[in-house]
Amino acid sequence: MRLAIEQARRGMSRNEGGPFGAVVVRRGEIIALGNNRVIGTNDPTAHAEIVAIREACKRLNSFQLEGCVLYTSCEPCPMCLGAIYWARPEKVFFACTREDAADVDFDDAFIYREMMAPVHERRIEMQQLLRAEALEVFDLWKNKPDKTLY
Repeated sequence: MRLAIEQARRGMSRNEGGPFGAVVVRRGEIIALGNNRVIGTNDPTAHAEIVAIREACKRLNSFQLEGCVLYTSCEPCPMCLGAIYWARPEKVFFACTREDAADVDFDDAFIYREMMAPVHERRIEMQQLLRAEALEVFDLWKNKPDKTLY
């Protein structure tokens, strides 16, 4: 966890992004490090956990983090939480809470509310288009004999 906190400090001091860091470990070996790089890369998805997950998956040549543990300097935001569940590490340790993050102007509460709101009530307008055509692709996937489930 101290290494995750140090990653947060380093990235922030280099003006790469906010004060967030993450480390992926498997069987006691550090697999990947990450810090928030939103500003440095102009990528709103470059949160510390996402950066670490991407690097770990690349290093392990796998889209899942089986047998891994993720250490992160703060409770994951909704985007990172989704990525964590897709990556399937065995466990996540975090230091600061989402309330601590909100106290330094990283408040994700509105995203949690938006996720629960009906589509027509969300702050960003969302409109459904071409569902029938998109469902055809889902049907192809459903019947694809050589698909890799994840």
